[in-house]
Amino acid sequence: MRSLLLLLVLLLPGSLVSAGTLPAKHVVVYHEPGRLGGWPANNGVWSWGDEILVGFILGWSQEKADNHSIARDLPGGLAFARSLDGGETWKLEVPAAPISDSAPGAPSPGGIDFTHPDFAMRVRDGGFRISYDRGGTWQGPYAFPDFGHGALTARTDYLVQGKSDCLLFLSVKEQRVQVDGDELKDRAFCARTRDGGKTFEFVGWMGDEPLTVRSVMPSTVRAADGTLVTTMRRRFDVPTGYRNDFSWIDAYGSADEGVNWKFLARLGYVDTSMHNGNPPSLVKLPDGRLAAAWGVRSPPFGIHGRASSDHGKTWGPELVLRDDARKYDLGYCRSVVRKDGRVVTLYYYTTAQRTENHIEATIWTPLAN
Repeated sequence: MRSLLLLLVLLLPGSLVSAGTLPAKHVVVYHEPGRLGGWPANNGVWSWGDEILVGFILGWSQEKADNHSIARDLPGGLAFARSLDGGETWKLEVPAAPISDSAPGAPSPGGIDFTHPDFAMRVRDGGFRISYDRGGTWQGPYAFPDFGHGALTARTDYLVQGKSDCLLFLSVKEQRVQVDGDELKDRAFCARTRDGGKTFEFVGWMGDEPLTVRSVMPSTVRAADGTLVTTMRRRFDVPTGYRNDFSWIDAYGSADEGVNWKFLARLGYVDTSMHNGNPPSLVKLPDGRLAAAWGVRSPPFGIHGRASSDHGKTWGPELVLRDDARKYDLGYCRSVVRKDGRVVTLYYYTTAQRTENHIEATIWTPLAN
């Protein structure tokens, strides 16, 4: 019965806000004929004023009609692109020594200075790496502890609290999540270290009941009122004997430093074509507003966004940043705010002009709600 009720809610008329249009500048971050660039949200973004660093997978392109167009039998790995002018121009950086996420990682030695002016941390699954030179070199991997709730499936999302204090927003496999495939059974939670990464404590689950709904890849900010606000990738599969999934973006808030989380708003639906949805990115603007962006894997394929003036409780119109992608294989947005207050949203994309999956950035100014 719970499954049927959720399906009815998802299909209620008017549940989607009519999308508006917004002038935005699109910049090619990385494109090379025959090569593939993909999945920034899996690999991290960091900024220091107008210097921006984004991680992505650099591989080889192999066109597939209804799948990721990557040649999985050819070598590939983590690469970065860096901008020194707020996302206007970019330069490719390929690590001299490949960075692998398959290594389990050693125990963290602690002593991390989260407030170092050139600090960056990259999180993937059960481990993390740190950098004190803006991603030029990385230390690690270091392993997270066993939080006692399942295998970690985390990506990079953290908020620095002090020199030795940091909140992290992670996820684990939760077998009660109703999705098609064990690898997708994610449940998001908040963790914290107060001793420079030597130890980590479980703080609280980020979603609420029912546990059947997937929650993963949170993107979290501290709002102007001091609360924590996150946007999360959600998915639910209606158990009808065949794959029939629904994917959307929710906002949640916490007023007690991540212990308890309350549903705030639903931002939009990202996939009605059974392509597993898309993660959101969230930033806080200089005027205190919040701005979110995400990829849409239903036609017309593209990148959408919304803004909130009340700390995530309500959101303005759903904005179409662009809708010119040639197929669903896109998105995985990460966003930063540059010095002039404009948002730089990074994602992977494919168009009729550049058919290989590549990395682009959209520079935009959110509208107030």
